Formats: sequence, C-alpha cells, structure tokens
Amino acid sequence: MKGFVVYPTYRLIDGKAYVYLFGRLKNGESFLTIKKVKPYFYIKETDLNKAKDCVGDDDPKFETKRSKSKNVDGDNVFQVIVSIPSDVSKLRKIFEANDIVCYEADIRFVYRYMIDNDIKGCLDIQGKYKVGQYVNRIYEDPEIKAVEPYNVQLKTLSFDIETDGNAKSVYCISMYVDGYKKVLFVKDKGHKDLKLKNAEIFENERAMLEFFRDKIIEIDPDVITGWNVIDFDFRVLRDRFKAYKIPMVFGRAEWESSIRIQSDFFRDSTADIAGRQVLDGIALLKNNFVRLNDYKLDTAAETFLGKKKKIQFEGDKAKEVERLYKEEPQKLVDYNYVDAKLVTDILNKKGLIDLTVQRSLLTGMQMDRVSASIASLDSLYLRETKKKGIVCNSIHFSESNERIKGGYVKDSTPGIYDYIIVCDFKSLYPSIIRTFNIDPLSFTKSDKNVVVAPNGAKFENKDGILPLLIQRLWQMRDRAKKKKDDIASYAIKITMNSFFGVLANPNCRYYSLDIANAITSFGRSLVQESAEEVEKLGYKVIYGDTDSIFIDSKAKDYKDSVKVGKLIQSHINDYYNNKVKKEFKRENFLELEFEKVYKRFIMPRVRGYATGAKKRYAGLKTDGKKEKMDFVGLEFVRRDWTELAKQFQFTILNKIFHKEEIQDYIVKFVNEVKEGKHDDLLVYVKALRKPLEYYTKTTPPHVKAAKQLDKLESNIIKYVLTVDGPQPIQKINSKIDYDHYIEKQLKPIADSVLVFFDYNFDDLLSGSKQKSLFEF
Repeated sequence: MKGFVVYPTYRLIDGKAYVYLFGRLKNGESFLTIKKVKPYFYIKETDLNKAKDCVGDDDPKFETKRSKSKNVDGDNVFQVIVSIPSDVSKLRKIFEANDIVCYEADIRFVYRYMIDNDIKGCLDIQGKYKVGQYVNRIYEDPEIKAVEPYNVQLKTLSFDIETDGNAKSVYCISMYVDGYKKVLFVKDKGHKDLKLKNAEIFENERAMLEFFRDKIIEIDPDVITGWNVIDFDFRVLRDRFKAYKIPMVFGRAEWESSIRIQSDFFRDSTADIAGRQVLDGIALLKNNFVRLNDYKLDTAAETFLGKKKKIQFEGDKAKEVERLYKEEPQKLVDYNYVDAKLVTDILNKKGLIDLTVQRSLLTGMQMDRVSASIASLDSLYLRETKKKGIVCNSIHFSESNERIKGGYVKDSTPGIYDYIIVCDFKSLYPSIIRTFNIDPLSFTKSDKNVVVAPNGAKFENKDGILPLLIQRLWQMRDRAKKKKDDIASYAIKITMNSFFGVLANPNCRYYSLDIANAITSFGRSLVQESAEEVEKLGYKVIYGDTDSIFIDSKAKDYKDSVKVGKLIQSHINDYYNNKVKKEFKRENFLELEFEKVYKRFIMPRVRGYATGAKKRYAGLKTDGKKEKMDFVGLEFVRRDWTELAKQFQFTILNKIFHKEEIQDYIVKFVNEVKEGKHDDLLVYVKALRKPLEYYTKTTPPHVKAAKQLDKLESNIIKYVLTVDGPQPIQKINSKIDYDHYIEKQLKPIADSVLVFFDYNFDDLLSGSKQKSLFEF
C-alpha cells in the first residue's frame, strides 16, 4: 500500500528506539508504521581502540561494525551503534574530548532512517496491520521501501475560535473541512429555545471542548490550520483544556498534544500533535514568499479572494463579540464560520498546502520544516554520499564574521528612456553550479583537470553531487512546466535557489566561503562580460543587476525592440556555448533569456548626487497589447513609506510614462495635504525587529510610537508624525506635522523625476518656473 509520510517521529520502549511514521495512504486511510531501529554514527578505523578505551562503565554502551564506506579523505570507518538516540550525542562528546573525529553524529535519528531508506515522503508498505483507535491502520515491523511521488491528497481542517475579552471563556469554535462545516456554540444563560444555522449547540464549554477533541479524531485530518492558530487559538484551547483537566489528545496516538508559545514576535510558536501537522496560514504565506503589507486575515482575503470578513469591527472588538454572543448569536456564528472558511479558501487559491507537500516530496523534509534550507540540502546530499560510500563530517556550529561577496550591480545611467529591453540569465546560480561543477566534494587544491573560478577556487572537472541534484531538479521542473503544474514548478524553483545561500552559512555541513564565492564570482563575471558583448553589438547597457542587463534598444516601437531582444539573446547564448566548451571543456547550461520590454523607463539618480541609483527603477512594461507599471525598490513598493507617498509617486510616474504634464498635479496635491484632505494616507507601517527593551542605542520613530501603547499586540507598528513626534494610530492626540510629510515624503519623490527636466520641487511650489516639462 502506497502512502505519504505526514509526521515522522520516534518513541522509546523498554530502552529501545522505534521509528514511528504517521501518514495518509493512497486509498484515503490514515496509517502508522512502527520499526525498531538502532541509532549510529561513524569513527575512523584508526580511532577504534581509543574509542573503546575512553568510555567508562557509566557511559553509554555501544557496538561497532566495519563499514564499506570511507570518509572524504579515503580513510576506512566503523559504525558506532547504540540503543537510543540520546546516546549518540553523549558518546560524541566523550569521543571528541579525546580527539576522536565523529562523522554524521549530528543527523536527527528519524531523518537518518528516512535517508538510509531513501524515503522522501512517498513509500510502499508491505505487511499485516491492525485497526487503531486513533488511526485506521497500524503496521508493526512492516517492509518499507521508497516509491516515486504520486498525487498526494491530504485532509485539511481549518478552525477558528471566538472568546470573551480575556480569552478565559470560549464562546464558539468553527470547524471547516470536507464533510464537516459547522460552528460549535456554547449557550449563554440568557439564551432560550436557541436555534442556529450551521451550528451545534452545547450546554456548557466543557461539553463543547470534549466534542471538538473527539470530532478532530473522527475527522482525522492530516493538516490543521487557521490564522495565527498556534499563538491564539491553540494557546487558549490549551489553557481551557487544562482548566477542565481534559486530556488534550488531538492526534493519531494517545499522547497529549503540546503547545509551545514563544513570548515575543521573533520566534515561531509550535504545536506538536501526534500524526498531524499544524500549519499556520500566516506562516504558509511567509514561508512561500507571498508578501503582503500586513498579514491580517482581512488583508489576505481581500487581496486573494476579493472578499472581507463577515463583520468589520470599528470599536472595541472584544466588547462587540461579547454583545453579539449574548444578543445576536447567529451573527457571531456566521462571523466565526466565515473566518475558518476564508483560511481554507486562501490556502486553496494560492495552492499552499499542495506547494508544501511538493516541497516535502522534493527534499524529504516534513511539512513544517520545508523552509529549513540547510536541512533540506543535507537531506538530499547525504543520500548521494551514502550511494557513493562516503561518510560526511559532523556539523560544528560556528560563528563567522566573514560574509559572502554578492552579485554584480553595474552602475546605472540615470534618465528617462523609451523601449528598454531586459535580458536575464535563467536560474543563474543553479546554472553556474551545473556548468562549472561547483560542489563541496569536487572542491580541490589540485591543478590537474580542474575548473578555476574567478575567485581562484578550483573544482575537479568531473560531475559532483550538487550539479547532479540541480540537474535532477531542473529536469523535474521542465516536466512540471510541460504539464503546466505551476505549483510543482514553483516548489522546485524555491528548492534549487536555496542551495547557493546554504553553502555560505557557517551552520551548514558543507559551509565554504570559497565555494559560495566561486558561484557569485562567476555570476559577476558573466553579467559584466555579457554587458561588454552587448555593447560590442552597438547597444548601450544602462544597468546590470545580479542576473539581468537593461539595454537601450533604440527601437522605434515594440516589434522593433523584440527583434533586438531576440538578437541579443541568440548572440550571448552562442557566445557562452563556444566559450564554455573551449575554455572549460564542459557542457554549457548558462542561458540568457530576452525577458521583457519597457515602453517607457525611468532610472533615478541617487538622492543629492548625479550618479545613478541601484536596485531602484520603474517602467511601463508592455507586451505589445497590454501595458502595466512595474516598480522595483521605489517607495511605491516599500512598506515603510506611507500610502500618501505611494499614491503620489504612482500618479507622477503614470503621467510621465504617458507624457502628461505633472506640475499642476504636484502643486494641487501638496495643497490638499496641508488642508488635511489626505489624513487617511499618512500612516507609517514599520515592523519591530526585536523586543522593545532591546532598543537601547537608538530609538527609531516606530519604537517611540510602540512604547506609547498600553499593550503590544503585534510587531507591526502603525503610527503618524505629529508636531509632538511619532504617535501610534491608537493614541493620536496632537496635530499632524504636515511639513514633515511634504518635506520627507513628497519632495524626494517629486525631485527624483523633476531633475531630468531641470526642475525641482521648491521651484515648482514657489512658481518660479512655469515651462512645460516636455519642451526640454
């Protein structure tokens, strides 16, 4: 029977370790496999006697077994086998204190089992099973083997709770999952003959909580989700279950579920429920690089679904919820129901559960750890070293002040242009790894048959493991694209692109700044060289950034610019095909793509200087039919600028791109600000990056505003600038400092454009210049 591993863990029984794999079978039933497994690590054969001699009577007992594998230097190694996982770390500590090198002694026990059996998520189970109390099938000591991924279908439950103002009493719990979409509602003393749609009614809170627990076990979801579901919903439920002394058993075993709440906003709280994954909706968005101005459910629902929550609370939400509970319970039920439904709809719309499954299948990481890029590379790389008979060093966590050298950014040529074309390298860093064989095991000091990177790092000219992993992922992505499977394609892209950064992390097993810098040095060299080649063709490169070059096509129209783009693409790709084959004697995987055309484009200057800005530009993108404004690095796309600035900038640039005058608009807008007509746009939004008490050397405006709040409910602070300084929007008691907004928000934006017309903001407001911009 094929299945997907949702939750891998282990248990100790009578001093022995058993790997427990919980998951969902292809036939729709849930399963648990139980296998007795012995933990192990490696030492060199030459250290064997020393290892036996340095262990005392009270230290963990171990046995040894000769391994066919060798370490990276070619030394013979022995397995050190123990009874329970904690003995590994104890023995490692003893051995290393006696100068005995331990190999692969840091790998988590359950992941060691998954790696040894090459299980990345999908498996085949053969053997007898029994029916479990909390799970459909329990297999004891079955035969397990890895299988190719299939279309995994998981069951996801979204839930949401509503409470009194102190979260000391739960009024209702909405549960939204295929087959059960209800709100569990506790009657108030004042409710008589209560009838509610979409609701189950309970006489007391205890009865509702017990029903909720039992219903989860009956529904048997693989994933439990919600919005801020751990820090609020599960935290409250934990406290209420504890108050009633009800065992909080939500999982696929009799073990109590545990909730660990972090006291600040800078570490994630966790919920551990046997056999299930708790995936918070907010975390799913952030971990899959979905960016929002804020992560309120209302914001996400409006952005992705065009919907809002059932009720928009304008006053004290807690008081209004309490009123609804007592006076209009159906409205509260409807509100609670929609909140759980919205979470499900958002996750389905963005495909985030499927995306998480795909990332799990690619790397072998459990669903709540797919964003752990170091562990993901480790999982894939160790499988390959095992096949090659190589044991790797253990990780030694370290601090390093050295930083990787970044990508190349070419000085820009500021100005306003027509028909700028952009060409970029397809998956630049992964293609560099493949083309030049950048790999930890291939990294060498030899001078024979090597590829030498621009930073001087040398790699054996025979395919290593990292290029192999990239190649497999690349081929999988190509297949996904052909099937138009956007979710799988994006999952593979995320995984491929994460490998580069991992090599520059001191906590990675394969950490090497020489290797990481070899990749970026090739990247810098390629972009510079490509720009030079383009200019040999007679076109000016006005900017270059990491993997892209921006070219003034001198085209008369869109069709003409496309011809230029395709010409450059073809020329550069031919150039590198020949160069890589001739100079490096390798196959070329570098590919420059003609990506887009900007009908009108502005490259601003650095404020106060004549030089061009970097990573800041805007353009009117076109495909010959439709036009769309595109912003990079400008105030319009930055959260720490006000909506006032964003609206102002958008309108100015839109007018410039369509060759419309902007002087009258600027003067009118400034006057409207002074008159208070745009007060709703003056809010700054800034995130706290650390707890308030840690801000000692400097106190930025948002921190000053945050310190005025009675209670900090989020790390996102919203405030305005008044004549008495920054004040949180919850406590504005001074006049708005309009001069601040005009000088610090509007003036820089206007001047960044006006400078190209020999104008400035102050001249415009004083009326000393009246000439049309487009006469210049």
